[in-house]
Amino acid sequence: MKSNKLIVSLVLFVCIGGISAQTENGISLVEEATIESTVLNEERNIRIYFPRDYHSSDIRYPVLYLLDGGTHFQHAVSAVNFLKVHDKTPDMIIVAIINVDRNRDFSPVHDEGALTSGGAEKFLEFVSDELVANMDRDFRTSGFNILMGHSLGGTFATYALFTKPEIFDAYIAISPYLQFADNYLVNKSLESLKPYEDKGKYFYMTVGNEPDYYQALDAFSSAMKLRTEGTVDFKYDKMLSEDHSTVPYISLFNGLRFVFSEWEFPREKLQIGLEAVDAHYVSVSSKYGYEIKTPENIINLLGYTHLQNNEIERAIYVFKENVKRYSGSANVYDSLGDAYENDIQYKLAAKNYQKAYELGLELNDPNTAIYKRNMERVQK
Repeated sequence: MKSNKLIVSLVLFVCIGGISAQTENGISLVEEATIESTVLNEERNIRIYFPRDYHSSDIRYPVLYLLDGGTHFQHAVSAVNFLKVHDKTPDMIIVAIINVDRNRDFSPVHDEGALTSGGAEKFLEFVSDELVANMDRDFRTSGFNILMGHSLGGTFATYALFTKPEIFDAYIAISPYLQFADNYLVNKSLESLKPYEDKGKYFYMTVGNEPDYYQALDAFSSAMKLRTEGTVDFKYDKMLSEDHSTVPYISLFNGLRFVFSEWEFPREKLQIGLEAVDAHYVSVSSKYGYEIKTPENIINLLGYTHLQNNEIERAIYVFKENVKRYSGSANVYDSLGDAYENDIQYKLAAKNYQKAYELGLELNDPNTAIYKRNMERVQK
């Protein structure tokens, strides 16, 4: 990572919300950074989670920004990993913003009940001009940004949509405290909400069994549907079996599924072939506004579908295409070797198994022992 005057340190993080520093194959997946903010005139700490293949690929990733980051980082990482493994959402970078004074930073105006309140304007400037700007410069981000906030953090997420809608593409507002300052944001929605001319927005809002929230949230929900004229994909879920403390866990999971509802490739269409798979991700790219490559694991699944149907020639073609697109992966060579072995082309099978083994050693791939066994079996 490049150094700069804002991000002054990037070090291995030892303990995150109860989780030890995560590493895979000797590579750190979680790091801590300190930003010397000129906007806020203070140091701000953030925690960054990187996808498992970040350091071995050239993929650009969407970014999930977490308010109250120290609280929500652990379950956000779990949700993103689970959904990605099951191809429900893309993998993503997660940035957790650690609190200094949440009453100050998340509140749009001063309220007598909170002495330091009213700092949302400056905090949003910090988020947009320093945090997001530096993430986009120093890491492979795709430009698709998601903001998640709970309670007063949900209030700030709503304020961000009103004030700088160009910064975030999707918002997950969990039990947003919109009754703050006599329903300030609800009232403001009638004058600030309007159709968005750029790529579509997503706004997922939830509330638990919290009757004091309903009036403000119901009014805001009505305003969203009336004023944005369909340019915001909006959903409001009342989760009556949850309370204020438990609603964030399921809301983040469901919110990510809502935002990426068109991400998953329909498995029943795998029989059609690689062109259909590629066409799906071209369509998804258009929807989300950034280039999305057909994932390696989906191409691999297609190849094995052909192999199981005894369509060996088609399987070899698909696996060779995966090698071309993801030449830095050991697994793509192992799969191609498998197809050649099924076609009784043992020299080519051995060559690809050997390449998988060599790359596995280089990358500390956990499947290296399997690649070695495949290579030795065919060589014999």
